[in-house]
Amino acid sequence: MSTPPPPHVQAAFGARNADPVLVGHGPVWRCGDVAMRQAVSPAEASWVAQTLNDLTVPDLRVARPLRSSDGRYVVGGWMAFRHVAGRAEPRYDEVISASLRLHKATASLPRPRFLGSRVDVFATADRAAWGEEDNAPLTPELGGRLFDLFAESRQPVTLTPQVVHGDLFGNVLFDGDAPPGIIDFTAFYRPAEWAAAVVAIDAMSWGGADDALAKRWSHLPEWRQVLLRALLFRLAVHALHPKSTSRSMRGLERAAHRVGQLI
Repeated sequence: MSTPPPPHVQAAFGARNADPVLVGHGPVWRCGDVAMRQAVSPAEASWVAQTLNDLTVPDLRVARPLRSSDGRYVVGGWMAFRHVAGRAEPRYDEVISASLRLHKATASLPRPRFLGSRVDVFATADRAAWGEEDNAPLTPELGGRLFDLFAESRQPVTLTPQVVHGDLFGNVLFDGDAPPGIIDFTAFYRPAEWAAAVVAIDAMSWGGADDALAKRWSHLPEWRQVLLRALLFRLAVHALHPKSTSRSMRGLERAAHRVGQLI
């Protein structure tokens, strides 16, 4: 279970007397007007903070990073952002549209150095989905078997890779008529269309999205192949993650059935 930021971290980011409240299922904690999460990699956390600090996107609210009282972005393994009002809602077409706007703004960012040294579950799954890693230990009954089946349909993708937020499902917040809010940034270096496709796969798997969601965005370049890569990515994550269950696998099976009808 996620634990709240300790008092000295709250104090460093100006939230000394706030009672921490877990946002959704975590890992973000709200402390008054400050949102905090643990920073697994200091290099990645600093990159996220600097990137979001400089990023301006039309019709999007971006969670701005906060410096501590002594100027640091990371204190005691935690980083902080200005709280963005709103909550995740099943407005998935709007999330995909927000994804495309966001990635127009990040298209010119250089590839972050830390991506080359990442060895976590998500980085491994990403490389496996794109055929860059052949020996990922995918548990067959938790996604590995379906991964092998769908991997046979991969064809070359000619889209240009760029810096993208690869985990927007649940990280786009809505607050009435205000522009969508973007919180955090999980960096990958893949085509912008792939990031949109990950939203579609997540929404169809676990968000109750209708069958037509993927079809509505089929006008995007090479959509079928990036949708396939997004499915393979989530299957690989599920097959690698220690907390995966047969229950959560059912959602991916539904999404796989829908993707199979499109490719």
